[in-house]
Amino acid sequence: MLTVLLATRNRARILRDVLGAFCQLESPPSGWKLVVVDNGSTDQTTQVIASFANRLPLRSVFESKIGKNFALNTGLELVEGDLAVFTDDDVFPRANWLTEMRKAVDAQLAYSMFGGAILPRWEVPPPPWIRWLDLGPIFTLTDLSLKEGPLAPNLIPIVQGPNMAIRTNIFQSGTRFDPSIGPSGSSYPMGSETELLMRLGRQGHKAWHVQNAVVEHLVRKEQLDKTWVMRRAVRWGRGRLRMSQNVKFWLGFPRHLFRDIPKEILLMTAARVSFRQEAHLRSRWRLNILRGIASEARVMARERRSQGRSGSSISRLKCDS
Repeated sequence: MLTVLLATRNRARILRDVLGAFCQLESPPSGWKLVVVDNGSTDQTTQVIASFANRLPLRSVFESKIGKNFALNTGLELVEGDLAVFTDDDVFPRANWLTEMRKAVDAQLAYSMFGGAILPRWEVPPPPWIRWLDLGPIFTLTDLSLKEGPLAPNLIPIVQGPNMAIRTNIFQSGTRFDPSIGPSGSSYPMGSETELLMRLGRQGHKAWHVQNAVVEHLVRKEQLDKTWVMRRAVRWGRGRLRMSQNVKFWLGFPRHLFRDIPKEILLMTAARVSFRQEAHLRSRWRLNILRGIASEARVMARERRSQGRSGSSISRLKCDS
């Protein structure tokens, strides 16, 4: 048996269509279960979930603490079977999604992490400029040229949250998602599932790409806007720093920023004055990633100071006692 787990918040309209697509899924031979975690929704999400209670092998739970990883950790308590399959509330699986994932998991016993293909599902036709950018980090998509097979340790981040599976014995040992990263409000460091995958990779777990386990990730109309895309770049930059190791700092910031930010500003300016729109947009994207890294450096510095004060307070209490 396997369990599909997703977290949702205030997307009742989209969730209704997604759960409708789940009703068309082929059941794997060992059966399956769906766990939906309502992460503090204030719209009609509760009613939408309830309307599918007799149509899906559904279990739902409410998590009031806002944050996708808080919600996923809550949902993990309801997982059954040997495999946890993760997806999102704006993802439409193909009918054979679970059967293909099950087949690969059963065949590749040496692997603990599995990722399938993620294609775009455009709500409206995309603008021409979108092809100038790497759509993977922007819309959480996978490279269509990726073939079935093992993923090298440096390619583990190719496994993406909208379409990934992890053997449940990993969670039974106590492993959980890191609540300090991932969707939480409108501003956050990206990398909800990636941080966990990279952590598991460092522990020696291996990943496999399942080419035929396919889902479509909805790209909403409002996401096809340059302002939205640039905000996404900032969040992605924040997540990159949060997940990085062995970063060298100077004056509280990663040292490479003092070189890369001026360089990117010059490139962006040169592209603008020479009317090279494609180069300007790409440079603007990279600059916003760097802005995100700088922003997260400040956040992490505040966290360290807060932890230091907490530690000092605990020490004083021990001394006083």
